[in-house]
Amino acid sequence: MRGLIYQLKSVWNDKFCILSFFLPIIIAFVLKFVGGIDLSSVAEFHFGVLENDLSAQTISWLERYGSVTAYTTQEELIAAINEPSTYMIGVKADGDSIQTLVSGDELNLFRQTADTLPALYIGKENIGHSTILERPDRMAELQTIFIAMTLIVAMFMGCTFNAVNIIAEKESGVDLVNQILPMAQSGYVMQKIFIGFIGGCLSAVLTACCYFRLPQSSTILMLILIVLSSFIAALIGLFIGKFSENFMVGVVYIKMVMILFIAVPLVSYLLEADGLISVLCYFVPSSAAFEGIMNLANSNKPMIAKDVFLLMVHGIIWFLLYLSISSNRFSTYLDK
Repeated sequence: MRGLIYQLKSVWNDKFCILSFFLPIIIAFVLKFVGGIDLSSVAEFHFGVLENDLSAQTISWLERYGSVTAYTTQEELIAAINEPSTYMIGVKADGDSIQTLVSGDELNLFRQTADTLPALYIGKENIGHSTILERPDRMAELQTIFIAMTLIVAMFMGCTFNAVNIIAEKESGVDLVNQILPMAQSGYVMQKIFIGFIGGCLSAVLTACCYFRLPQSSTILMLILIVLSSFIAALIGLFIGKFSENFMVGVVYIKMVMILFIAVPLVSYLLEADGLISVLCYFVPSSAAFEGIMNLANSNKPMIAKDVFLLMVHGIIWFLLYLSISSNRFSTYLDK
C-alpha cells in the first residue's frame, strides 16, 4: 500500500500525466456543447439560380430538396458558386431540362447531387407520388465517432501513466532499488499496473458520463469495455517504460502507439473494412474497443460479446508476455 501511495504522489506531481488525464474529459465537454448547436444547415443543399430563368414549378421543385437563392446576373451567380465557404450548386435552364454548375471543390455528396439533378428533373414527371424521407443526421454520427475516439484516448491514459512513471524511476535511480527489493514478480507487475489502470478507468468513465446517456444494461457493457481496455493500455505502458531509455524516447513511443490505437479502428470503420483486413485490424486492441463503443452508441440491442472476448484475449496475452520478458529482473531474488 505504501508503494502505491508513493506512485500516486509521483504521478500527481507530473504535469504530463495530469494533462493526459483531463484532456479527454475537456474534449468530451466541448463535443457535448457542440452537440447542442443546430448544425443541420451545414449539410443542407443550396441552389443558386438566375432571376426569370427557371419556371415557378422548377423553383418549387428545387425547394423540396434545399434552399434556393436568385441572382440578378451571371457574374453574381458564378461568384456565389465559387465562394469557398459554401457548397452552392448553380442551376440554369437547358431547354426542357436543367444544367448544374459547381466550382469543383465541393464534397462528393454535393458533386454527386449536381451530376444527378438533371436526370432526376427529367424523370420527375414519371415518379408520381413520392415521400421525402428524413436524411440521417451526419453531424450526430460524426460526433459519436469523435467521442468514441476520445474514449479510446481516455483509456490510453493508463499507458501514459505507467510509461512516464517507470521512465521517471529509471532516471532517478529508483528502478535499481526496485530490482533488489524483496517483492514477488507478480506483485511488482500488479503494483505497476494498478496506477495506470485506475487512472485510465477514471478518465474514461468521466469522459463517457460527459456525453453518453445509456440504458442500465448498456452502461454495464460500456464499463466492461472501459475496464478491459484500460487494463490493456496499462500493460502496454509497462512495455514502453521498460524499453524506453529516457523520457524523450518514451514520449515518441507513446505518440506512436497512440496514433496506431486511433488510426487503425478509425480507418477500418470509415472504409468498412472486412475479410482479412478486418481480422488484421483486431490485432490492435483498440479496434475491438472502438467497435464495441460504436455498437453501444448506435444500437438498442448491442452485441459486443466478440469485442469483449477479443479484449480479454489481448489482456491475457499482453500480461503473460510482460511477465515472461520481465522475469530476468526478478531472477536473482527468486533464486534466493
